[in-house]
Amino acid sequence: MSYFVRSASLSNYVEVARSLGLEPYEQLSAASISAYALLDPDTRIPVEAVGRLLETSAQAAGVQDFGLRMAETRQLANLGALAFAMSEEPTLRGALDSMARYMRLHNEGLATRIEEAEGLVIIREEMLGLRVPGSARQSAELVVGVLYRTLLLFLGTSWRPRSICFTHAAPTSTATHMRVFGMPVLFNQDFDGIVCRAADLQAPLPTYDPIMAQQVRQYLDAMLAQSNTNMVDKVRQLVFAMLPSGDCSVERIAQQLGVDRRTIHQHLSAHGENYSTVLNAVRVELVTRYAENRERPLSEVATLLGFSSLSAFSRWFSNCFGCSVTKWRASRDAAPLPGMQAKT
Repeated sequence: MSYFVRSASLSNYVEVARSLGLEPYEQLSAASISAYALLDPDTRIPVEAVGRLLETSAQAAGVQDFGLRMAETRQLANLGALAFAMSEEPTLRGALDSMARYMRLHNEGLATRIEEAEGLVIIREEMLGLRVPGSARQSAELVVGVLYRTLLLFLGTSWRPRSICFTHAAPTSTATHMRVFGMPVLFNQDFDGIVCRAADLQAPLPTYDPIMAQQVRQYLDAMLAQSNTNMVDKVRQLVFAMLPSGDCSVERIAQQLGVDRRTIHQHLSAHGENYSTVLNAVRVELVTRYAENRERPLSEVATLLGFSSLSAFSRWFSNCFGCSVTKWRASRDAAPLPGMQAKT
């Protein structure tokens, strides 16, 4: 399925592209994105096209940090309705929860999951709809960079998280990462996101107004209800968010949605789906991102995709892609294998 994002996601794309010697409108055209989309920040454009634009622009410019350069000057206002949702919460933790709830209004292809344990909060960002191998690095760095700048806005420029994590391999140079984040970044991790102290997120927000907050929530809930999110979309987004954490099952999905397992099955069946087909489709999309990183052990890839063993993962991969994962990696620079159209 296709996901869409507000064209505000490309704020300052033109400036960054030109600073690197690119002709931005040629790049936009090659990615099938109309230049007119940049005139209205609420124009909906395909997530996959944005991911492709960022990756091809990075390659054309000869840099590995194009997305992060875009994040470097982002403002909270670029998030549109999300900015209102976050500002009208009593604490920063509440603001993050609100951001996760209403993210679909800004970017249908981004699932945010917030977990807390032992005094730490993990904010996971999962990109959906980026099916082409190698199309997630720039998007991930843009998303995490914007998240970091948002946290700085509320906590002050001297604040630093416990860690900043990316699933992809380290670039040749991390100079931009040090400049943007002010601290070393961890690569080859299990998720894209930020780990911080739970206590930091209890900071009160001076913009909170209880009466205004109620009005904002009513307005955004109405917008969310009109976004036509069906059960398949909801389950798919939760699988994306929960699978890498190793805590994904139809029971847990039902719990997150506040329904029982039978209700999940009924809704999925009405759309010609079941939990297994949704889970398999998500695994197909995620596996190419994890497996393309040759520094990531296949046993780790298997765990991130929720398999109990490497052998089970290997059988699944061969069945879906028509070859072993080792052969797929060896053919990474060639044309996509027929198996890329995996069975779901």
